[in-house]
Amino acid sequence: MPFEDEVLLRARERSYELGVSPVSPGVGAALTVLAAASKAQTVVEVGTGAGVSGVCLLRGLGRQSVLTTIDSDVDHLRAAREAYREAGVPGNRTRTISGRAAEVLPRLTDGAYDMVFIDADKPSFPLYVTQAVRLLKPGGLLVVNDALDHGKVSDPAIREETTNTMRRVGKAIRDDESLVSSLLPTGDGLLLAVKIS
Repeated sequence: MPFEDEVLLRARERSYELGVSPVSPGVGAALTVLAAASKAQTVVEVGTGAGVSGVCLLRGLGRQSVLTTIDSDVDHLRAAREAYREAGVPGNRTRTISGRAAEVLPRLTDGAYDMVFIDADKPSFPLYVTQAVRLLKPGGLLVVNDALDHGKVSDPAIREETTNTMRRVGKAIRDDESLVSSLLPTGDGLLLAVKIS
């Protein structure tokens, strides 16, 4: 298991207090590496939680990069801002937006982002993915968390609604000719896609 410092451990603790499931340490470490490898300047995070994933992303991003994070729960955003402060991230590098992502995402600029990370309410994932593809620049990276839905996606006998939703999301990304994609078995599955056109 990747090592986590006090900042992440405290953010994780706040997550549990708020009843939020933070990304696993393995997913957090992968986000830091992906953010660094992508050299992203502009990142959108759908589902702030208590800031665990945001801190991980920010640690991989350059000093000029900006993380825009969206959550409908103001307590989650407050906890995330606390985590960013504890991580020593200047206030001008984060933009926290309170609101439903389904309403906020359409107001963001087409082709203006290098990376989009989705980790929010599963029923809305198809909409979030559609919006993410619109938001990404060519060469931009889409990261979808929990793509395996606790290992249920690969079992055709399981017909739960969230599982079917995640299957649809995976198929839509695979079928989109503007994307190349891969599924990493990290955490509960990280679905990665790069916009090639």
